[in-house]
Amino acid sequence: MITGLHHINLRAPADLLATLRDFYRDVIGLEVGPRPAFGSQGYWLYAGGQPIVHLSEQGPHEPRRGPVDPAAASTFDHTAFAGTDPAAMAAHLAAKGVSFRESRSATTGQHQFFLQDPAGNGVEINFPF
Repeated sequence: MITGLHHINLRAPADLLATLRDFYRDVIGLEVGPRPAFGSQGYWLYAGGQPIVHLSEQGPHEPRRGPVDPAAASTFDHTAFAGTDPAAMAAHLAAKGVSFRESRSATTGQHQFFLQDPAGNGVEINFPF
């Protein structure tokens, strides 16, 4: 019944929200696009015409959302993006001062970059061999 991943949503205070927007736009290469007029500020970032990263503002007195059991550790590790031209992306990340770790998986046939966004969320970019 599930056909794919629709989007991810990152919720953060306003100052971090703008930093995340800039990162996903300027570093990852997504485009800021239309977003419905919800009751809070935010951004939708698009790839291939689809809004795949949603950023929404966390209210000043709103607790940070986490697992249902606050004592439990989160299981979230990263969000993975499909990319093209790993050499160009490596040069782009270096020019932006973003450090990343590279891996090649013969099992999956992918060249992978691993990095973190400004909030510490894991980001993976996959390129086919």
